[in-house]
Formats: sequence, structure tokens, C-alpha cells
Amino acid sequence: MNESADDLHLLAGEYVIGTLSAASRADVEARMKNDGALRTAIEMWEEKLAPLSELVEPVEPSAALWSRIESSVAAKSVPRAPVKPTASWWNSLNLWRGLAASGFATAAFMGVVVITKIAQPPAPGYMVVLVGPQDKSPGWVVQAGTNSQQARLIPLGKMEIPGDKSLQFWTKGDNWKGPVSLGLVKPGQSLEIPLDKLPPLQANQLFEITLEPSNGSPIDRPTGPILFIGRAVKII
Repeated sequence: MNESADDLHLLAGEYVIGTLSAASRADVEARMKNDGALRTAIEMWEEKLAPLSELVEPVEPSAALWSRIESSVAAKSVPRAPVKPTASWWNSLNLWRGLAASGFATAAFMGVVVITKIAQPPAPGYMVVLVGPQDKSPGWVVQAGTNSQQARLIPLGKMEIPGDKSLQFWTKGDNWKGPVSLGLVKPGQSLEIPLDKLPPLQANQLFEITLEPSNGSPIDRPTGPILFIGRAVKII
């Protein structure tokens, strides 16, 4: 069966993210030994997703939980072909401990999984996974090129809001006086957001979606509850 470049990149992305079944993962690792294109695609994904490690601060889970995780990993460990040293963060125990304890892994990686389904590996630029502030459930992903004057807001699922309410998109840089509205968004619909009137996008820039009156916030800042929130991570 012929495999397209898109299929190859999707397989590599799902391998790196860890969404493949154990059998499929073993097949990929066996294939990597003789498939240079697959190895290159996997290395590309590992390097591009490395900035996701900045999304969480390491927090130590309970001894019992981490013991089960380590036992499971050791039991299923399969030797793999070597990759570039720059990708070694993916196997970092500290990172996985932090992700496991914080509950952020599902949100971040679900956002990335959706992107692998709809596009090639992320181009250099910025990515934001907007999650619910309480349960960390992912709701939206923001993508923007390094020098782009617009960002793309991508829904990760469907949601319903009251008829007399609206969703409003906001952003705020570290040194800004206050948040800036990026406009109203419709549930479940992608949107191109102009950034040409704002300062250049920066790592750690805050993005959020709030629930507002039907015509949006009556003032220059959010008035309703935060439904989704996240910070920009630079994708090298």
C-alpha cells in the first residue's frame, strides 16, 4: 500500500504524542530502523513539540501513582532507534511527572492530536491550547506563524451557550496595561483573527474566551466568567 506524505506525518505525530496502540507503536519502532523518512518525520515532531514542556511546572505525584507509571513503562518498554539529542526532553521523567500530576497532559496533547488530523506538523510560530480553568478540558487551539499578522482559532469540539450570551476572545501580553478583545467567536467554528494592530505575538502571552452579553462586553475588559484559557508557546 502506497503511503502519502500526509499519512507519514500523521503516523509520526501520533507516535510522538503517544496515541497509537501498543501494537501500532511497536510496528513503528521496528520500521524506524530501516525507514529514514519516518525517522526524520518523528524527529521533526519531537523537536516542534518540545516547547509544550513549558506549559506546566513539574509537580511530584504520589509515590504510589508514580510507582505504577514507572512499572507500566518498564514493562512495555521497546528499544527504539536513536533520535537527535534535542528531542531527549520527550523521555524526561521530570516532565512526565509534572504532566501526570498537573492533569494538563490530556488538554495539551488532545489539542495537538486534533492539529495532526487537520494539518501538517505545526509550522514555526506559536500555539495555544485553551482549556477549561477547572477541569483542564481542551476547547480551542490557536495557531499563528512567527511573523504572521493573523492567528487561527480552531474549535476542538461543540458547545452550547444561552441565546442571550456570546463568546468573546481576549489576549494580553505580559507588559500590556490590560486585555484586548479579539472579537466575538461562534461555538464550533474556526476563525481567522487579525493581529496587525497589536504588538508582536510573544511566548507566554495570555489568551482566553469569556462568556459575555449577546453583543460582547460593554466595557474594554471581560465581565463574564472565563470558559477557556491558555498561554502561547513558541514552536521552533
